[in-house]
Amino acid sequence: MHERITTALHTIAQDEDVRVLYACESGSRAWGFPSRDSDYDVRFIYVRRPEWYLSINLEHERDVIERPISEQLDLSGWDPRKALQLLRKSNPPLLEWLNSPIVYLEAADIAAQLRALLPVYYSPVACLFHYLHMARGNYRDYLQGEIVWIKKYFYVLRPLLAIQWIEAGRGVVPVEFQVLVDTLVEDEALRQAIDQLLKRKRAGEELDREPMIPAISAFIVSELARLETASIDHRRSGADIEQLNQLFRAVLAAVW
Repeated sequence: MHERITTALHTIAQDEDVRVLYACESGSRAWGFPSRDSDYDVRFIYVRRPEWYLSINLEHERDVIERPISEQLDLSGWDPRKALQLLRKSNPPLLEWLNSPIVYLEAADIAAQLRALLPVYYSPVACLFHYLHMARGNYRDYLQGEIVWIKKYFYVLRPLLAIQWIEAGRGVVPVEFQVLVDTLVEDEALRQAIDQLLKRKRAGEELDREPMIPAISAFIVSELARLETASIDHRRSGADIEQLNQLFRAVLAAVW
């Protein structure tokens, strides 16, 4: 599969006349709880030729390259301008790309340079609200009632633990779900329930609709209720954009 991914990225570079600078795994494989049939969610950052950026385009040019899922392989990439703009907003999906434990390709040190700017642009508030929105939505859609979508527990547990990580002032949320669990889950019943669910998912069980898991459901309901009344500082940093401009120019010069 690694060879297939590398070949697919090379094909995209040729077809689109771009250079792929960074490619990593996103989603359940990066989080550490893939099932046997989980897709490979490959995310990448690419750069076009300098003259493309200097052209006057009468129509809006897309800053995303996407390829549909084919045989469990899903590829999607962002232009560096988009990545830099999202870094300025402390976009959690981008932060997860940069810290993915599964990296397929890295060139021009762009990921390292973006990571170096995290202390400047990281916003705990922006990240917290992203994860809160994710937790609320998945809980509302999949986990209410006596019979629930069992695998969706992960898509509420992870953002709720991410919020606890942020509230504790630990910095950028780690990608690996197990790190969050090992660091933050102290309740023994909850820990055992999560460990058992992880074991089932990694073994390839379907994890469709089943009776709710009391320990996990109780934790989720309690945390969502707590966050409804929590006092959150909504102020966000207004970091200067010039460092991002400099990085963009440096990437163009280094690649082309």
